[in-house]
Amino acid sequence: MLRALIYLLPLALTIYAFIDCLNTPEDEARHLPKLAWVFIILLFWIVGPIVWFAAGKLRHVPAGGRTPSEWHRNHRTTWVAPDDNPDFLKSLKDENKRDESLLKDWEADLRRREEEIKRPEGNAGPGESAPPATS
Repeated sequence: MLRALIYLLPLALTIYAFIDCLNTPEDEARHLPKLAWVFIILLFWIVGPIVWFAAGKLRHVPAGGRTPSEWHRNHRTTWVAPDDNPDFLKSLKDENKRDESLLKDWEADLRRREEEIKRPEGNAGPGESAPPATS
């Protein structure tokens, strides 16, 4: 069991350092380009990760807030939910008014068509001529 730890701990440290190096933006890698750090971590698999953590990466939070918690803390909008946003609520009211007017137009058209169907063929309304009778 102890022999397995001798191999697994450096391997885990190397994998963690490799992933950390890949996820680090290029401008936060110190002293060498990021690609060079990747080769150092992979070639020197016990010393490379230790050197990466000690000297290869900036350890302070960048001013732009690249971490997710920093970004959410500094860039939160004033509206959390759509029902708190008055612009969104106004757009819903406007959409409802448009839908209601469209529905009224459809209902009026439907009533007009139903009246045309119910009207007897011989009694044409004003301005309409009866269809020609076929014999």
